[in-house]
Amino acid sequence: MNNRSLNVSNKKEIDFTQGSPSKLILSFYWPLLLTSMLQQLYNFADTWIVGKGLGDNALAAVGNMGSLFFLIVGFSFGLANGFGVLIAQSYGAKDIETLRHRFAGVIELGAVLAVTLSIGSVMFLPHALRLLRTDELIMADSLKYGYIVFGGLATGICYNIGASVLRALGDSRTPLKAIIASSIINVVLNYFFIFTLHMGVEGVAIATIIAQIVSSIICIRRLREIDEIRLEKKYFANENRVFLELLGNGLPMAFMNSITAVGCMVVQYFVNGFGVVYTAAYAACSKYLNLFMNPAATAGNAMSAYTSQNYGAGKYKRILEGMKVCLGISLTSYFLLGALMVLAPEFLAGILLSGQEQIDLVCIFLPRCGVMMVFLNILFVVRSCVQGMGKPMLPMISGILEMFIRTFVIAFFIGKIGFKATAYTEIGAWIGALAINAYAFYIAMYGILLKEKNDFQQNKELNRRVTT
Repeated sequence: MNNRSLNVSNKKEIDFTQGSPSKLILSFYWPLLLTSMLQQLYNFADTWIVGKGLGDNALAAVGNMGSLFFLIVGFSFGLANGFGVLIAQSYGAKDIETLRHRFAGVIELGAVLAVTLSIGSVMFLPHALRLLRTDELIMADSLKYGYIVFGGLATGICYNIGASVLRALGDSRTPLKAIIASSIINVVLNYFFIFTLHMGVEGVAIATIIAQIVSSIICIRRLREIDEIRLEKKYFANENRVFLELLGNGLPMAFMNSITAVGCMVVQYFVNGFGVVYTAAYAACSKYLNLFMNPAATAGNAMSAYTSQNYGAGKYKRILEGMKVCLGISLTSYFLLGALMVLAPEFLAGILLSGQEQIDLVCIFLPRCGVMMVFLNILFVVRSCVQGMGKPMLPMISGILEMFIRTFVIAFFIGKIGFKATAYTEIGAWIGALAINAYAFYIAMYGILLKEKNDFQQNKELNRRVTT
């Protein structure tokens, strides 16, 4: 196989650079959406089993870990997505040698990342929980859950990186198979550990780790079957340049997620200061928000893979065609799921919570966010497009802005307007981030299309001179 050709022998991979953008994106999107929804649903099942099997305090303990978990796992997820962008660009450019060198670099950096984050998060967990003003009623359960989940962090990182590489190659079906298997295992083990063995929150954490091991194994087996990324020893040698490329694209995306998570931790800090009732209600709100943003977030992931391959191939106008498709998906999900948040908040809250006071608080949050979620849904697509073009810096700056908006709104308004402030922190962060990413998209796309136009005119003029 030569340096500039890919033998696409397996139909699970999709080449986004050829064919109808809508057909390609939708064929990639549906397995990706099912994967993402199953991830959210089995997280949702965790929450339901904990809430109904162990009570609202246990739910508050697990939910209290949400912002910390997002900080650590979000960093690894952002790094994996950044790596995936470069993998996809190499695949779109049909550059087999660069693709293999980058994949080898991803494996090495992923191993270092897994060990470092796992050790660091376990060591600093008690300090982080105290900084969040975690109530003593839930401190013990938060520690039990956190030690196990963070101790097994390598399993989740392995899946995230494996799935990111597969998506970069246009394979959204294998991650779906992995999540179907792990979701079934996770739900069954959760129920067994809590209702049969009468374990506490540690049972939920153990079930999560076992499920992630299964999903990682499925992705690894699939990666080993793909000829285009089959590695030899030479691809792991003298990789400093590759490491710098990968980190240069991955770290801004990782820091964007982590900075956003810091803003969420600040919100969690102020929420915890109002007691366990607020903590439990906020945990339920976060679960629903993550669930209902999923179709649009998935459209963003599809946009990232599609953009990266076409950017690598130099087919820039196809990127605009793909954006129209992904925006259509995002807006459709807004009208359907936003309406559910507005019209049925009490029903949704009652699924997860028992206390009426907690349910009433959820009914404050969901309708407000449901109306304004259109900004978030558009943000996912626009930001992913910018990142897919290898322009991660302005999206990272948007993460900083999100953090400042969340901090300002929650600090100044939760004491004045109560739980409403948690909804306004989200809405303000979405609008601010969208403004920066829309500007980044305009700058990146305008420059690309202007260069393409100038090149066309120069070639036309050169041809005219040759013919005359």
